[in-house]
Amino acid sequence: MLDPSFFSYVTVMSITPGPNNLLLATSGVNFGFKRTLPMVFGIMLGCAMQVVLAGVALEVLLHWMSAIRLPLTLVGCGYLLWLSWKIFRAGAPEARDSVQPMTILSGALFQAVNPKAWLMASNVALMYANSNGVAAIVVGFALLNLPCILIWAALGDRLRSHLQIAWKRQAFNSLMALSLVVTTGWMLYDALQLV
Repeated sequence: MLDPSFFSYVTVMSITPGPNNLLLATSGVNFGFKRTLPMVFGIMLGCAMQVVLAGVALEVLLHWMSAIRLPLTLVGCGYLLWLSWKIFRAGAPEARDSVQPMTILSGALFQAVNPKAWLMASNVALMYANSNGVAAIVVGFALLNLPCILIWAALGDRLRSHLQIAWKRQAFNSLMALSLVVTTGWMLYDALQLV
């Protein structure tokens, strides 16, 4: 049986701001809740797959992660900066037609370069896989993660009606882009401290 600390940890890690939740809120604002759902399910599936990988191959994974921590962080940060630019441009009327929300596959694949998601999956596997089994923690994780990330997509959708004026939407997208840039800077700083 999964203990209360599992529920608390997964809920807190899933609902607090991070790359996934900032992207979900931004997608909700720009594309609405319904069009953001594939991204939501992709993120949930990607995170659940990370828990499977971490739980099944924990020793190998942890050794591998320590060896590629900096390159993975650099790739992830580069991708976050690119996403920041796309978010910033999403508010420009001339760019809106070419921008689409993430698909289920791109949401899942994004988890491969999301350091917060790897940290969360590794910690869940470390703390709970031995006593509960991988299947139980994956199902529990997905069931807790989904409503937490749905909140961010719904929040973005609710903000959508308040951000119909171009300058307001651009200001929101700029704030979200800046938040991702700051998150990226923080991750880079932490990664470089370990070198």
